Amino acid sequence: MFFAKQFIGGLIDVVSNIDPGQFAPSNPPPPRRPVAYAEKHESDEEKQFRRVFQQLAGDDMEVSPTELMNILNKIIGKHGDLKTDGFSIESCRSMVAVMDSDSTGKLGFHEFKYLWDNIKKWQGVYKTFDEDRSGSIGPNELPKAFTAAGFRLNDQLFNMIIRRYSDESGNMDFDNYIGCLVRLDAMCRAFKTLDKDNNGTIKVNIKEWLQLTMYS
Repeated sequence: MFFAKQFIGGLIDVVSNIDPGQFAPSNPPPPRRPVAYAEKHESDEEKQFRRVFQQLAGDDMEVSPTELMNILNKIIGKHGDLKTDGFSIESCRSMVAVMDSDSTGKLGFHEFKYLWDNIKKWQGVYKTFDEDRSGSIGPNELPKAFTAAGFRLNDQLFNMIIRRYSDESGNMDFDNYIGCLVRLDAMCRAFKTLDKDNNGTIKVNIKEWLQLTMYS
């Protein structure tokens, strides 16, 4: 119990001195609407993406963690300039969990498109800050890469992320970079939703805390 209190206390200390205004999470995906309504009000670009999504998602029109893993790894395989071990099923479960706004365990069209658009944007950032063209981002390049993606991290939080997502030399490959950003983006959006007064603080009970942290 003492260790748990010490750990949680240390985590709160790290998080409490973060300025939430430094984070720029993307706008959340729009609420799910009936297909007939959605198709009628979509742009040409969205209609084209929906046709691609139908091919990827199958008859149920939702993408499971396994389907997401297969989609991402198939695409990543075409980019030899990105160093990656491939997206694992665990990392794809985590991405689905933090993007799963309606708790179906899968990603619908708008949830998947939101994730897809972010991955494309962050892939561009990743390539820009892979300054030595090694295929991964080194420890000296990472702070700028996170800032450019919309997340200015303080030293304590950055060091925690390095320990969690980088290798022993501090280098971060593509799948870990994307997995980390998806989680950061989702947790920041969750914080902004709970921060009703927009004062940079939230209050949660144990049930809310567990729901927020366990399914992510």
